[in-house]
Amino acid sequence: MFKLLKHLKLPEWVMALVSLLFITAQVWLELRMPEYMAEITRLVKTPGSEMSRIVSAGLNMLLCALGSLAFAVTVGYFAARIGSAFSRRLRRLLFDKVESFSMEEINRFSTSSLITRSTNDITQVQILIIIAMQLVLKAPLMAIWAITKIYGKGMEWSLVTASGVLFVLIMVSLLMVFVMPKFKMMQTLTDNITRVTRENLTGLRVIRAYNAQDYQGEKFGKANTELTATHLYTNRAMSLMMPLMTLMMSGITLAIYIVGAYLVDAAGFFSKLQIFSDMVVFSQYAMQVIMSFMMLVMIFIIYPRASVSARRIHEVLDTSPAIKDGTLTNGKPDARGEVTFRHVSFKYPGAEEYVLEDISFTAAKGETVAFIGSTGSGKSTLIDLIPRFYDATEGEVLLDGENVKDYTLEALYSKIGYVPQRAVMFMGTVHSNVAYGDNGGGDYTEDAVREAVAIAQGTDFVEKMDGMYEAHIARDGMNISGGQKQRLAIARAVCRRPEFYIFDDSFSALDYQTDRALRSRLKRETAGVTTFIVAQRIGTIMDADRIIVLDDGRIAGQGTHLELLRNCDVYREIAVSQLSEEELQS
Repeated sequence: MFKLLKHLKLPEWVMALVSLLFITAQVWLELRMPEYMAEITRLVKTPGSEMSRIVSAGLNMLLCALGSLAFAVTVGYFAARIGSAFSRRLRRLLFDKVESFSMEEINRFSTSSLITRSTNDITQVQILIIIAMQLVLKAPLMAIWAITKIYGKGMEWSLVTASGVLFVLIMVSLLMVFVMPKFKMMQTLTDNITRVTRENLTGLRVIRAYNAQDYQGEKFGKANTELTATHLYTNRAMSLMMPLMTLMMSGITLAIYIVGAYLVDAAGFFSKLQIFSDMVVFSQYAMQVIMSFMMLVMIFIIYPRASVSARRIHEVLDTSPAIKDGTLTNGKPDARGEVTFRHVSFKYPGAEEYVLEDISFTAAKGETVAFIGSTGSGKSTLIDLIPRFYDATEGEVLLDGENVKDYTLEALYSKIGYVPQRAVMFMGTVHSNVAYGDNGGGDYTEDAVREAVAIAQGTDFVEKMDGMYEAHIARDGMNISGGQKQRLAIARAVCRRPEFYIFDDSFSALDYQTDRALRSRLKRETAGVTTFIVAQRIGTIMDADRIIVLDDGRIAGQGTHLELLRNCDVYREIAVSQLSEEELQS
């Protein structure tokens, strides 16, 4: 928890320091009130006391109460400001850190866990900071100060108060043993219910298509029941503790007055008034001592869960991304537009077997290189090494003659127009989705967006939408078809005018006519730009300058379509399964 405090800024530390001063003043004022109460009691019991002195003592007591209230409100305001600013900063730091993660770190934490850490965990830490600022100093300060006030005023009353404190400590110990482990479980259970809910919402169409609502309901019900049961367990313990605490406080007050009654009865005539006054003061201070320990109990209740959350947050912030930033912004001029794989092998973190083994080839500037192979042959993994979504386990990937690891990530990504297997759309408009990124957004003109959409064969459907290029796109493109999403994703890459294109099975949702028209237009518009295409359909890659066939992570053959038909059995098997003899030779 304390490691996170380094993210507090100087103004927040100043507010915290001022709050400490205000809390000290607040405690002093609260501890003055029993003294005025004792004075009022003594004056009321003393014959001939002047009303003005009683009123004066009452007004002083009222001023102390109002002053304490003002300081408490101010401290609460500072605590809220510090807590809100701190949580906002943590969310920003977490967001930036996750943005720097490679797929290795994303998979290690899981998406649902990262969402929980960015939301619920930070909220737990914020709550702790707000409450701790108001109670952590106040509780022990008030307890110690109140004990000094009542010290020596009566052994009997001190024993009663000590028994109350002992009761509180026993309650805290029981909470630590039986309840705190449940608080620690809550964050993991919250991760689980976030995961199930996210899975259910993203897969809603499949769930309905397979009539799996009951099955998913059972999964959610199990996760929900586990979280609810843990909440109920802790809430029942807390609900039991508070009445016991209240009963104990009332019992201590009653015990003090019972003991005081015996002491008053046994005292001499002139001592009775002093003992009675001491009893009133002692009962007030005793309640403040007990209240101080109860405030500490609240901290003990909140701290374990917040501590777990803080540890989870720090775990993310302290994670060093596997993908390190380089220093280069440009490659070698004489190798511009060239990509080389030099004896590249790759296996996923923690895996024993290699996904890719000894991959070597060079794509010259302006060349279109296609990859094909059976499912799981490593096609997508291979091209993921170019933008460094993963780093090669062995060997080198060179871009413009330089190792991709030597580029700054910003410079590397700026060179690439990337279209993933699953077209990603962001909530916004057609324009905002096509003109996307640091060199997109408002920088692209409407004409540039229109041209990119036209190249991607998307003009027809875009101009039929309400608002055309300003038409609304829902989250993840839920209001357009899969083929339309793919065309907009391709338009986004084209609009960027990059040095290299990567199309990772980006034409799979298109019909053959649209596919052929799009590739024909792309070939004209992107002449001179190195292009990589991953595809399952032979028809998509027949016209490529070079086709690389992958089989079990190795290169089984490379060449043109006709060359591979003659020389590569793996390619020929794929081709024959998809096209007729006439189509193969065309």
